[in-house]
Amino acid sequence: MEKPAVPGPSSGDVWRVPLAVWRARRALDRGELERARELVSPLLGRFGSITFIRKLAAEILYASADPLSAAMLFEQAAKKLPRDHAIAVGLVASYAALNRAGDARRASGRLPDDVDVRLALAWAELVATGGDPQAGARIVRDTAGDPELARSPERRAMHRALAAIVAARNGHADLVRATLREAEAFRERLGAADRAFIGYLGGVALREAGLTDDARATFAVAMDASPGSIGAALARRERAKGDLRG
Repeated sequence: MEKPAVPGPSSGDVWRVPLAVWRARRALDRGELERARELVSPLLGRFGSITFIRKLAAEILYASADPLSAAMLFEQAAKKLPRDHAIAVGLVASYAALNRAGDARRASGRLPDDVDVRLALAWAELVATGGDPQAGARIVRDTAGDPELARSPERRAMHRALAAIVAARNGHADLVRATLREAEAFRERLGAADRAFIGYLGGVALREAGLTDDARATFAVAMDASPGSIGAALARRERAKGDLRG
């Protein structure tokens, strides 16, 4: 049985599509992920070959804790926009979230000197399967002096959380606590999804340092985003890994 034909673009789409894209982007920025998915789904179904639609859908899917689908769309968009900042960062982060350090490393070659790409790669090297912890530690050390780091509280909080993981791997429990307190200082300036993600990284550092549950109280960046957020999903993965080891 033949599939029904998808209607082609109409003159009204000239106005409807940009408005729908704007609404989906606004919902994503507000953390309204279910609304963002509702808005982008028909766009992807009808205009899925358009690069900026794929890019937006990938960002929404990543934020909605579906890094596999996000990676597929980012890869498609990257063929048309190989040096787009959001695509490069999203691709590296998606592979880091998928626990695929090798793919994250490959994807980082699109913008190897970009601070956001480097931070995402450091995450992959330090945490993902097949990562190179020494390479991740070098990235954390080398990006500490990057002037772009100071332009964003999200970057600075992520850098501090990654530095805490490095400190934990080196057996410096007191430095882990101190570094996480530095990340904590940015909490009020982060959105819910960013708080969730930084909380996940902080939890990795505390686990790697062998600190007790009581020590978690020193790091109040909580998993307070929606249950479907990427940070919450990653935290669930880490808890599951801990249960298996126990």
